[in-house]
Amino acid sequence: SLNKMNYIRLRKNNLCVENLPAHKLAKKYKTPFYCYSLAQLKNNYHAVNNAFKTIKPIICFSIKSNSNLALLKELKKMGAGADVVSIGELLKATKVGISAKKIVFSGIGKTEEEIRMAIKKRVLLINAESESEVNLINKISKKISIKTSIGIRLNPNVTGKTHKKISTGGKNEKFGLVYKDFINLCKKISKMKNLKLEGISVHIGSQITNVKPFKEVLSAINKIINKTKINFKFIDLGGGMGISYTKKGRQLNLKQYAQLVNKFIKNKNSKIIFEPGRFIIGNTGILITKVIYIKKSNAKNFIILDAGMNNLMRPALYDAHHQILPLKKTNNFLKGNIEFVGPICESADKFSKEKRFQKIKEGDFVGLTNVGAYGMSLSSNYNTRPTIAEIIVKGSKHKIIRKRQSLQNLVNN
Repeated sequence: SLNKMNYIRLRKNNLCVENLPAHKLAKKYKTPFYCYSLAQLKNNYHAVNNAFKTIKPIICFSIKSNSNLALLKELKKMGAGADVVSIGELLKATKVGISAKKIVFSGIGKTEEEIRMAIKKRVLLINAESESEVNLINKISKKISIKTSIGIRLNPNVTGKTHKKISTGGKNEKFGLVYKDFINLCKKISKMKNLKLEGISVHIGSQITNVKPFKEVLSAINKIINKTKINFKFIDLGGGMGISYTKKGRQLNLKQYAQLVNKFIKNKNSKIIFEPGRFIIGNTGILITKVIYIKKSNAKNFIILDAGMNNLMRPALYDAHHQILPLKKTNNFLKGNIEFVGPICESADKFSKEKRFQKIKEGDFVGLTNVGAYGMSLSSNYNTRPTIAEIIVKGSKHKIIRKRQSLQNLVNN
């Protein structure tokens, strides 16, 4: 099962990543840095695979959530394909050896160069999001005399009821085609000589923890299939499976979702594709950071960390919450208004507010949990700060899978 944090957890008052106390890593590597558990990654991938084993879906890992090559290599070994949204992600996927027949190319603004590369590499599907894009794919395919497999992304007018900035399935969003436009485009594609319409794709947003929106999506797809009479070779259900970010938070019940999908696919001759990112990688990572200063001001305790919004953008970008844990647990508590903030010159550079937290002092280390997805991949050099290291833990062993950027490299570019 996919339990909350089985490989990154407290053991005898030490926060451990697998068999390693995180404070040992904090003494060895310059903070801040990202640290991942390989066992957790394997556990999560197999949980998805097993939940859907009766239908044997193609699991295309969403590279935008985490594009570290070492992690992608591990996923490839487990049998994962890739969901890519740029030429860079496509090249990363092929670099680690993921077969083109397991790559889907999504995204609303694919350039001519990206489309040409996807066609030449013969990816499984290019999921088109507009009529103009379909025309361009046909035109390029004609030039190089190839018949290209495409999918169309449906905008099912279903929202995942998550944060508005990560909801992508409402009728006012920029993604996909609404019902009427989808039907019309299918008719036009049937006249295009260089296209094979093989897929219907949907993705209604991220961090969905309730199966109800997925149920609505499946019925929207059924409506399209009944109307167009197209036997789509692939039905791409996207990602969006939610994880828990708090102690009591809920995550998507995979079993329930699998039951829905099994029932949906029974009378169809189609292959299911999933594009999970966060569900597989989210809880594999922690961000280890040091307390630089503690500043009391206006009845508040500001805990100032050496990690900032340039390292972990999610709280500033969409009010995401990441639980903060001390690397060594004691039973002395600080009460009152406690706010964890970063060093960046923006008031949005803050991580969390607590009413009660273990007593900590300057120089202590803490870990921000569940940062495996959209942590490193959203990081930047804002304030001319180097991108930080990434470390992987396997049992009691650890190694660097991405070096911290050198100041020289940063300053000279």
